Amino acid sequence: MSNLIIALRTSLATLLLVGVAYPLGVTVVGQLIFPREARGGLIHDVQGDVRGSHLLGQAFTLPAYFQGRPSANAYDPLNSGGSNLGPSAAKLVDRVRQDIDRLQRENPNAPGRVPAELVTTSASGLDPHVSPAAARWQLPRVAKARGVELSDVEAILARHEEGRSLGILGESTVNVLELNLALDQRFGRPGTK
Repeated sequence: MSNLIIALRTSLATLLLVGVAYPLGVTVVGQLIFPREARGGLIHDVQGDVRGSHLLGQAFTLPAYFQGRPSANAYDPLNSGGSNLGPSAAKLVDRVRQDIDRLQRENPNAPGRVPAELVTTSASGLDPHVSPAAARWQLPRVAKARGVELSDVEAILARHEEGRSLGILGESTVNVLELNLALDQRFGRPGTK
């Protein structure tokens, strides 16, 4: 009987420590240090409606919007992950070729070659960012589709470039959702003019 009581006490102590104290502590620390991320990085439009998360990519197909990286899982946050296809897989090569052809058709005035990140998925399939160069490559299409000057869209893009983390880590990026919402705020949503 004493062994059973010891086992129950140990189980209860472990449950309280691992199931209550630790998650509560991590939540409090997260709220203090990274409050936006701890709340899901939610992004609201000008009406206050949630349009997405700063942490998760979305599919944008209208020509008036910048496009992010493709997703191997249709941007499903419950199914995060890559395709696990290797560089020699015929299925991957065919998909990349199709994406290159589509992007070239959709962006006839884009300068140079299609940026690699616009045809390659991230490891999670949920990357919300592209490089400033990949966003600039799409500028002519977005400006034309919105019927505005290229320089006006470029100015908004420049304001949404995020520098390196801590000033030294990674590369500069642009959050595609935030950029597209800024375009909607400035020029209106496509098709609503």
